[in-house]
Amino acid sequence: MQILRRKLLEASRRLPLFCTPAAAPRGSAHAVATLAAAARWAPPAGAGSLAAAPWAATQRRGVKMLGSDVKLGNVIQRRGRIYQVIKAQHSHQGRGGATIQVELRDVDTGNKITERFRTDEALERVFVEEKSFTYLYQEGDTVMLMEPETFEQIEVSKDLFGKAAAYLKDEMKVNLQYFDGRPMSATVPPRVTCTVVEAQPNTKGLTAQPQYKRVVLDNGLTVLAPPFIAAGEKIVISTADDSYMTRA
Repeated sequence: MQILRRKLLEASRRLPLFCTPAAAPRGSAHAVATLAAAARWAPPAGAGSLAAAPWAATQRRGVKMLGSDVKLGNVIQRRGRIYQVIKAQHSHQGRGGATIQVELRDVDTGNKITERFRTDEALERVFVEEKSFTYLYQEGDTVMLMEPETFEQIEVSKDLFGKAAAYLKDEMKVNLQYFDGRPMSATVPPRVTCTVVEAQPNTKGLTAQPQYKRVVLDNGLTVLAPPFIAAGEKIVISTADDSYMTRA
């Protein structure tokens, strides 16, 4: 198939626009013949096509990504197996260069392995289907979501959200990533507004440079915030790394 496409491309480049076999200039008869043969060509029986292939099969057609781009929730193909990234930690080991250590979960068996990639190492990412839902409530380790158009409710494991589950709020828009028709991971918005419920008093003049202090949020998380943030204030938090961004 790839050879045929290459021949078609080469032949089309040798033909002027709106050229017919009868009007083809000298030297281009072979190109016309090639295009004509291609128009009559059909794939052999049983060969199938990408359009006719099952959706799960097309999922495995990934693209190259660098180790430095690996993040939580990615699905990658490695040594013929499909894995989901459930932990990722970047590190730099002297002359050895920057690396990323990841914990991978086999999507078929559930087995976990730990691997270390170079940041410039080429990996194959597998595309997944992403769907949006509205968060409703939690019951133990189960999260209830609603499809916003059909209002259909589904149950998913709280583990799909990882540490980001702490940011779940009523009517929050969340995304589920599906692979082979089953949810593999879930994500919350990248920025969430939280209320500070506990904060140390602002102490001025102790240091030349302003020091961040620990504050407790209404979801129970403790984060670092500027010294002027007081209890009762609303602040915007990055859910990727639990870092303070700005006042709400």
